[in-house]
Amino acid sequence: MAKRVQVVLNEDVLSLGRDGDMVEVAPGYARNFLLPYGKAVPVTPAVMKQVEHRRAKEAERQAALKQEALAFRTALDTIGRFTVKKQTGDDNVLFGTVTNGDVAEVIEEATKKEVDRRDITVPDIHRTGNYKVSVKLHSEVTAEINLEVVSY
Repeated sequence: MAKRVQVVLNEDVLSLGRDGDMVEVAPGYARNFLLPYGKAVPVTPAVMKQVEHRRAKEAERQAALKQEALAFRTALDTIGRFTVKKQTGDDNVLFGTVTNGDVAEVIEEATKKEVDRRDITVPDIHRTGNYKVSVKLHSEVTAEINLEVVSY
């Protein structure tokens, strides 16, 4: 059986690992694919030092993003209530429904900061009233906002 070699990935490789991961692969795979295409480098003490430095920088960047998300959650809590205006029919029933895109537009108008609509979870809203909407700001930070649906 062939000996395995250790390499550090320079980019994400499907079904193998992410950028900066140290993985063990077959020597032929490393020699014929990973190394010539620049997808990996052999493990050396200098490379390991670079990897640790890159991980520290990434950890700092993630901490800064988390702090920014926490500050934005505080801003959303301070605003308190967001209002969406929709056309209604009899008994305050909406024509259509309130979508996460509608909520993203309302948040952007109020805060001047863009929120990805895919990170917003809206319950089924078919009537006017008050609802709770969940907004994922970061992998570890989620805000819950009050949404008021009114007719125009």
